[in-house]
Amino acid sequence: MNHFVNKRGRQVKHAFNSFTDYWLTDASFVVLLLILLFTVFVLPILIEYGHVHSLFVNTVFLFLFFTGIWSSRYRLLVILTTVLFLTQLGLRILRFSNYDFEFYLAERIVGVLNMMVFIFLNIRLLFRNHEVNVYRIIGAVNVYLLVAILGSFLFEIIYLTTGSGIGGDVVLEGIDKDFALYIYFSLVSLTTVGFGDLYPIQIISKMLSVFLSTIGILYPAVVIARLVSASKD
Repeated sequence: MNHFVNKRGRQVKHAFNSFTDYWLTDASFVVLLLILLFTVFVLPILIEYGHVHSLFVNTVFLFLFFTGIWSSRYRLLVILTTVLFLTQLGLRILRFSNYDFEFYLAERIVGVLNMMVFIFLNIRLLFRNHEVNVYRIIGAVNVYLLVAILGSFLFEIIYLTTGSGIGGDVVLEGIDKDFALYIYFSLVSLTTVGFGDLYPIQIISKMLSVFLSTIGILYPAVVIARLVSASKD
């Protein structure tokens, strides 16, 4: 019996280590890119046309945060990402339960913390070992898309706390469906496109929009310079 338990324990540990090792390799950037492309460009379309339930939307975000747990070997970071993920999971379970309390704002605040840590972890992975290859370019795109999602969460928090945020031909409901509008405006700000159909209508959202635009301008230059410098080392 003990031999069977020990064998199963070794198998579980091996599977755990293999999964962790994979998310610390350059190849994981490709999988993360596919997840982010779906989250940023496909999911909003599905939300807008009512083809997905809010439970599916939340599952996508939870899976994204779950991958952050495996993006570092440092115990402190693993503990931090695990706590944030479990907090996020718990808040979502409570929201979909029968508790008569609103957890949506708390979810988004924890989501912002999760996304900030996830961005930090991916930047560390991006510049590790001073290597330059196609995976590092993919990793740079991943960070860019993660910043866009972070911006969408921040715009939503502004609306949930102040009652306003972005204006134009838009109706905000304060629910998961609004993600389609927030990620669009976050990308428009980040890429400095500025179509004008949506616009910030109060000072906090205006400053956030300008901040995202600044990152959108400086980030490619900084990443390119860093990767070029690494290739010469």
